[in-house]
Amino acid sequence: MFTTVKQAFRKVAAALAITAVAAAPLAAHAEGKTIRVGWTAWSDAEAVTNIAKQLLEQKLGYKVELVMTDIGLQYNGVAKGNLDVMLMSWQPLTHKSYWDKVSDQVEDLGVLYDQARLGWVVPDYVPVSEVKTIEDLKKPGIAEKFNKRIQGIDAGSGLMRASGATVKEYALDGYQLVTASDAAMVSAVDRATKRNEWIVATTWNPHWMFAQYKLRYLEDPKKTLGGDEAIHAVGRKGFAKDFPKAAAFIKNFKIPLADLEAIMLKAKDTSFDKEATAYIQSHPQMVDQWLHEAMAISSTAAR
Repeated sequence: MFTTVKQAFRKVAAALAITAVAAAPLAAHAEGKTIRVGWTAWSDAEAVTNIAKQLLEQKLGYKVELVMTDIGLQYNGVAKGNLDVMLMSWQPLTHKSYWDKVSDQVEDLGVLYDQARLGWVVPDYVPVSEVKTIEDLKKPGIAEKFNKRIQGIDAGSGLMRASGATVKEYALDGYQLVTASDAAMVSAVDRATKRNEWIVATTWNPHWMFAQYKLRYLEDPKKTLGGDEAIHAVGRKGFAKDFPKAAAFIKNFKIPLADLEAIMLKAKDTSFDKEATAYIQSHPQMVDQWLHEAMAISSTAAR
């Protein structure tokens, strides 16, 4: 797979952002009405972040600076006040190790969407009679059919941490857990399905790939990959005080999982910015619900 210009730009931007988040001074950003939002290039996070950015800027009058960086650095950045908010805190299990370190230093702004999950998938053409559970990956001859690989995503993600623990818990000594980007994981699945090859990949819901490919989760009897998760917004200490309208909006920002996956699938062929705009325009009542309390604050302040 050749790296596109967009992907190359993202890698450079991410590297610069990591340095910026680590070095930024501890300071409130309310003076310039700029909100620094941490994010990682995961499809669901990109969809939610673009919707939030547009509404914060166009409806509530803020300027939004998006800072793309590793998930661990986002938690650290919010805890130190170098980032104002992040919209991708997976709770209670996936990001537990990050959350436990910063929970008393940040503000939980509530659930953005739930019924999410992590897991390992295989294409539907892999016979259930041969591979139904993660335990089945140890059957004689099965590792060879999967090229002794488990296709992963970025190393700092909660999914990869859980996957590493899963490899140990199930004693999958014959497999290599491969680190890559979300895009590289999807590319590997795409290539395998076109060739009718066997592949195990780490992934999650919501993700547009479930609308694109026929995949199934492997059962996880030891529950090392967890169960249903909820994705929270997390702000720095003092965020709600410094940005009351933004906090009120984010606390009411609840998007249905099916809607989110539809946005993600469409954005694959257009852009997340364009699909965020389209969703906002086609769901005026929902947007009004999200913004109702924030607009009430604006009205009160104007009196």
